[in-house]
Amino acid sequence: MVTEPDPELPPPPLGSVPADVEVVVVGGTPSDDQLTGVQALFVWDHRFSELGPLLRRAHDVRWVHAASVGVNRLLCPEVRRVTLTNSRGVFDVPIAEWVIAAVLSHVKGLAETWSRQREHRWQYRTTGRLAGRRAAVLGTGSIGRAIAERLRRLDVSVTLVGRTAGVDPHFGAIRPSDDLVTVAAEADVLVLAAPLTPATTALVGADVLEALGPQGFLVNVGRGPTLVEHELVEALRAGAIAGAALDVFEVEPLPVDSALWSMPNVLVSPHVSGDYIGFDADMVAVFTDNLNRWLRGEPLVNVVDPDLGYVSSR
Repeated sequence: MVTEPDPELPPPPLGSVPADVEVVVVGGTPSDDQLTGVQALFVWDHRFSELGPLLRRAHDVRWVHAASVGVNRLLCPEVRRVTLTNSRGVFDVPIAEWVIAAVLSHVKGLAETWSRQREHRWQYRTTGRLAGRRAAVLGTGSIGRAIAERLRRLDVSVTLVGRTAGVDPHFGAIRPSDDLVTVAAEADVLVLAAPLTPATTALVGADVLEALGPQGFLVNVGRGPTLVEHELVEALRAGAIAGAALDVFEVEPLPVDSALWSMPNVLVSPHVSGDYIGFDADMVAVFTDNLNRWLRGEPLVNVVDPDLGYVSSR
């Protein structure tokens, strides 16, 4: 298990690991002796980005499992000689719930309600309706689909946007990311839930935000660098979009001098949309299930395509 000392995210107990499996907990720079004979790595530290140098020394490793969904920090030439799996599925529902909460808070004007409550001010006003609105979800993986499913249950019309065009039995036509400007112009809400790849880096900028329009609302629960942050700030200041709910950022922690902190129409969340009470145990369960499959010589689940940078849904 690869981890770093972190009081906020200590390494979890692995009590369900078979008795004949030796578990060694190491830091990000383990010694050669610690790596001798190691055949599998469980990367618990989601910030770990030195897999390449580690694999160049750990010659026996055949499988790497990430305690995260995003694996962009782990992609390196050396990873092609091993099987890489992730924790896909653990965060689907919690992140989808966070998105629904953020969208409903915006539509119902809860920030304004809380502001008036703090002022002890009783003032009648009307609020919006979510039902009947249109949403576009960038990302056709399990998280994007969980978000889309829950939006549809609230009578929201949903369009999925993927890397390429396609047809889905549940959601119909999947629009390609090349059409994102057009898709944004047709949406009231744009949710970013895509993995970080070369194709998604800086994908959402001024053109997409302008197309989303002054009544449009942006949610980012994917990866920060998918969104060009300074162009978002400019769009918010100019009223080009109505607001944003952000759980991920280009730089994390978000710098204290970021303009996003003080914008009244922005929700800043410290990358916690998927972190529910007990999530660590569920991530360990995904790992131990795959560990037992690996020991039995069975196919692993959640295998990442190193060319795509994520687990393919198609």
